[in-house]
Amino acid sequence: MKVTFEHVIPDEKSSFCVIHNNLPVSLLKWEYHYHPEIELVCVISGSGTRHVGYHKSNYTNGDLVLIGSNIPHSGFGLNSIDPHEEIVLQFNEEILQFPDKEVEARSIKDLFEMSKYGIKFSRKTKKNMIPKLKLMLESEGYKRYILLLEILFELSKLKDYELLNNEIMPYTIISKNKTRLENIFTFVERNYDKEINIDDVAKLANLTLPAFCNFFKKATQITFTEFVNRYRINKACLLMAQDKSISECSYSCGFNNVTYFNRMFKKYTAKTPSEFLKNFSHSKVKI
Repeated sequence: MKVTFEHVIPDEKSSFCVIHNNLPVSLLKWEYHYHPEIELVCVISGSGTRHVGYHKSNYTNGDLVLIGSNIPHSGFGLNSIDPHEEIVLQFNEEILQFPDKEVEARSIKDLFEMSKYGIKFSRKTKKNMIPKLKLMLESEGYKRYILLLEILFELSKLKDYELLNNEIMPYTIISKNKTRLENIFTFVERNYDKEINIDDVAKLANLTLPAFCNFFKKATQITFTEFVNRYRINKACLLMAQDKSISECSYSCGFNNVTYFNRMFKKYTAKTPSEFLKNFSHSKVKI
């Protein structure tokens, strides 16, 4: 699945974006994408698939998720069924115009840090947030800004949440070598199903092999081999969600040994491929 960059345009006379989707699911965006803006998604009603970073699972009867800056994610219309209604807020971290020493500001900035892993809030929290989110659709100017702050303050004080990922994806790393990294990511995206020679990737980056290894580790906090394995496992999860067999997923994602694939899958998802298939089939949304 290709990861695309989405350009977010703030609403007129506003510093952030508020979207209300109450359309047939066939008209909703669900592509895997990323953007610098933090995103709060509240699915008021509906069931579908949440795909945030490395995490992929199903939701039913709505959802409330906070997605950090530059985390690749799919629209929550993915695999959804009618009726589907959602309110989406998209805003830059700089929208918080308070000194760091302010306690309230610190709690929200901590929330923003946690959002880099993707945060799923409880059904109770979602229910409590809906009135404010609906009121935001009717508000403008400073009133809408104050509502956003109220929502963020409330979310920052909660304990009933779940982090969707154990690691921060490399896409979230801000780097002066962004173009070089994007070229590497694109190469892996196009060749993950084949054997990847790290020497070829180093040449693509115009670096010697030792320099490339140091560059990639410094920029992403993981080795290139680990990145490739993570990418392949993520693709395997997508294939298994489409009812592909374990061995078929293994070979289709560049693993030439099913035993090694099983070991890597357990390492990065904390489940065996069989456990993943069992859990996914139990929660699978019928369309």
